[in-house]
Amino acid sequence: MNVTASNKSILLVEDNPDDEALAIRALKRHHIANEIVVAHDGVEALDYLFGTGIYIGRDISIKPTVVLLDLKLPRIDGLEVLRRLREDERTKLLPVVVLTTSNEEQDLLSSYSLGCNSYIRKPVDFIQFSDAIRQLGMYWLLMNEVPPT
Repeated sequence: MNVTASNKSILLVEDNPDDEALAIRALKRHHIANEIVVAHDGVEALDYLFGTGIYIGRDISIKPTVVLLDLKLPRIDGLEVLRRLREDERTKLLPVVVLTTSNEEQDLLSSYSLGCNSYIRKPVDFIQFSDAIRQLGMYWLLMNEVPPT
């Protein structure tokens, strides 16, 4: 049985191809069939969300239901992406889950200070990682109610 909520997508912001593949594999393994858009760095994520750069002309009224945001990204890091999302009226309420390998307390504090909705350390083990992704998908796509746009 596929779990999907119509018009609900995930923006996965991840520069590590292995972590990207694991996240997508875990979502599919648990039959979460929503569209997954992947941005490979902070610039690409912001371009997607604001309809600029390579995404110029994209209908920005169509937002992902949740952003899974890595912190250690090239060009613009995850904390700066989060800061820009929270200071813009169009994206300030967009659910953002920081999904990172960082064990640094400052990253945790900064993420929450900038307005992330959740902070999850990526488990190293695939089974644990897969289960974490399943729970994220179920919660953010099916259970959580987002504010109206």
